[in-house]
Amino acid sequence: MDLVAENPGNVLSWITDHEGKVRAAVQTDGVNQELLYRANEEEAFKTVLTTDFRESVSPLFFTYDNKELYASSNLGRDKAAIVRIDPATGEELEVLFEHPEVDTSRLVGSDKRKVITAAAFTRDKQEYHFFDSWRQDLQDRLEKRLPGQEVALTSLDREEEKFIVRTYSDRSRGAYWYYDSRTDELRKLADVSPWLEEEKLASMVPVRIPARDGLELPAYLTLPPGYEPKGLPAVLYVHGGPWARDTWGFDGTAQFLANRGYAVLQVNFRGSTGYGREFWEKSFKQWGKAMQDDLTDSAKWLVEEGIANPGKIAIYGGSYGGYAALAGMAFTPDVYAAGISFVGPSNLFTLLDSVPPYWKPFRQMQYEMIGDPEKEEALLRAASPLFSADQIKAPLLIAQGANDPRVKKAESDQIVQALQERGIDVPYVLKENEGHGFANEENRLYFYRTVERFLAKHLGGRAEVSQEKTTELDDPASGS
Repeated sequence: MDLVAENPGNVLSWITDHEGKVRAAVQTDGVNQELLYRANEEEAFKTVLTTDFRESVSPLFFTYDNKELYASSNLGRDKAAIVRIDPATGEELEVLFEHPEVDTSRLVGSDKRKVITAAAFTRDKQEYHFFDSWRQDLQDRLEKRLPGQEVALTSLDREEEKFIVRTYSDRSRGAYWYYDSRTDELRKLADVSPWLEEEKLASMVPVRIPARDGLELPAYLTLPPGYEPKGLPAVLYVHGGPWARDTWGFDGTAQFLANRGYAVLQVNFRGSTGYGREFWEKSFKQWGKAMQDDLTDSAKWLVEEGIANPGKIAIYGGSYGGYAALAGMAFTPDVYAAGISFVGPSNLFTLLDSVPPYWKPFRQMQYEMIGDPEKEEALLRAASPLFSADQIKAPLLIAQGANDPRVKKAESDQIVQALQERGIDVPYVLKENEGHGFANEENRLYFYRTVERFLAKHLGGRAEVSQEKTTELDDPASGS
C-alpha cells in the first residue's frame, strides 16, 4: 500500500475522484468546517470554502469528468439541496434538486453510463427524484413486482444489469432479492427475520402534531393490533441524538410495545434533522425547554385525540431520549405515569465535562448548541433533571452500561441515589459489560423483560409469563 494522505486529526472525510485519487477533504475545528481541494495528489491541499457548523457543504462525489463536485449544501438556504460546485473556488455552479419541505443529502449515479440518476430524500418515507428514465423505469418495475414494500438497490454488477434488492416495510424487516434486468428474473435470496409474522404486527402511521408555538411536528403512531384505539395506555418513545430523527419502517421496540397493548408515539421534535436549518436551530439551548415542550404537547395530543388514557402515559428513550424521559418526569410530573431512561444523562454539567476524546473537537459546538457551563450556569442547571429530582413522583426505570464512554455511569448513579433517598420506585438495571446501549443479547432480553413488567405494573399492558424462576428475573426492581 502507498500512503496518499494522512489525517492530522481534524479531517472528517476524504473524497476521491473516479480514478481513486484523493483530491478533496472536509476538516473541522469543532465549530467551522473547511472544504479542502487539490488538483492532483502531488499538490498540497488548499482551503477553498469555510462555513460554520450551522451551514454545510458536504461533498458527495466528483462529476464524471473529475473536474467538479456534487454536494449537499444548505449554504444560503434553509433546506439542503443537491448542487454542483467548482472545487477550486467553492463556487456553486448549479442547483440540481431542492425539496421545499426536507433536506436532500443523497445522490445516486451510474458509473457505467457516467450520469447521475436520482436524488433521495425522506419526508414520511424515502422518496426519489429521478434524473434518468432508465433508473426510474427500473424502480417502477421492481415496485410493481414487490407491491406494498419499500424497495432499495443495495448492490449491482459492473454492467448494471444484475442487482441485489432489499425490501422492507413498517411490519416487516424485509428480504433480499436477486434481480436480472435482462431476463426480468426476480428471485428471493433470504428473509431478514422470517420468524416475524407480518399479519400480527402493527402499522406505523405518519401523523402531524401541532406544538404550542404553532410549529408542526412530524411523528409516527403505532397502534396495538386488535385493540380499539381509544383510551389506551401509551408510550412516548423518544429518539436519541438529539440531532437525529425517527423514520418510517420496522422498529423493533415500537412493535414490542404495541404487541404488549400500548399505543406508541415517536415524535421528530424541534432539532430533529432532515427538516432544514430553521427546524434544527430551534433546538439550540432548548434542552428541557422548547424541545421538552414538544414532547409534552405530543403526550397531550394523544389524550386530545382520544387515543390515550391521560393517567397511563409513559415516556421512554435512550441517550438523549433517556434525558428526555428524566426531564419529562422532573419538569412535568403530572403528565407521565412512569418513565424509562436508558443511558440518559441527568446532569448537563457532568455530561459536558466528560466528553469522550473523539468528541473534543466539537466541544465548542456543543456549548453553542446546549450551553456553556461557565457562562450559562443557570441555563444548564435549570435543564438538568438531577437538580429537580425532588419533583419526580412517578416510578422510574433506569438502565445503564457501566463502560459507557458517552453517558458515564455517574449520570445514572446520581439520579438513582437522589430518588432512592426520597423513597421513589427506581429499579436500576446496570450491566458491567455494556457501553452506550446494550449489545449483548442476554442483557437485551433481560432489559426488555424488565421493561414489559415495569410498564405492565404501572400502565396495565400485557407481560409475558416467563418460565424462568430466578428472583432476579421475576422481580425487575431487584436490578442487576
